[in-house]
Amino acid sequence: MMMRRILVACGVVLTLGGTVLPLHQAVAGVNLTSSQQGWVNKIEASLAATKTFQARFEQVTEQNGTSTGTVLLERPGKMRFSYDPPSPLLLVANEGKVVFQDHSIGQVTMIPLDHTPLGLLLRPDPRFSGDVSILGYEQQGNEIQLQVTRTENPGEGEMTLFFATHPLSLKGWTVLDAQGHRTVVHFSNVKTGVSIPASSFVLPKDED
Repeated sequence: MMMRRILVACGVVLTLGGTVLPLHQAVAGVNLTSSQQGWVNKIEASLAATKTFQARFEQVTEQNGTSTGTVLLERPGKMRFSYDPPSPLLLVANEGKVVFQDHSIGQVTMIPLDHTPLGLLLRPDPRFSGDVSILGYEQQGNEIQLQVTRTENPGEGEMTLFFATHPLSLKGWTVLDAQGHRTVVHFSNVKTGVSIPASSFVLPKDED
């Protein structure tokens, strides 16, 4: 349970949302205007076209305060969150898994990638339809916010993705768990199309 709370605090476990609904109770989502749907289509195409991504991140949680680090992404299926010292944390997604390592206690925890928000972003065909529903759409100035959930399991919760429109790019996300705990992740110094060593995505193993 302790490691699960840490994973939720890191904004990688999709057990979110304020009101927990029964499993398998599907959600309809919102009706978008043609203009809004056009932006959603552009976002899906932009995510699909982003093969590699590197950025600095700032993560804020109510329980653990602010932490920073570097994120690397290679689509489909690979991501790495390297936390700056003195944080003992490392998160790597690869091979259909998310592996979380806490050096301070020598513990490694693995969860399926498709049980996390990363699964939505790292799938070969990122989309906000079908098994993912849009609960809210907001556009202010050069920023779009998409509030999403899993269509068949809305009780898993909600995630809000932030995109800049000029140029179109992912800027971060907010995760809200079933207890009302919020995790906010913001990206800066974003670079796409970069070369990333394959060793960056080697999954952590238990420490001896």
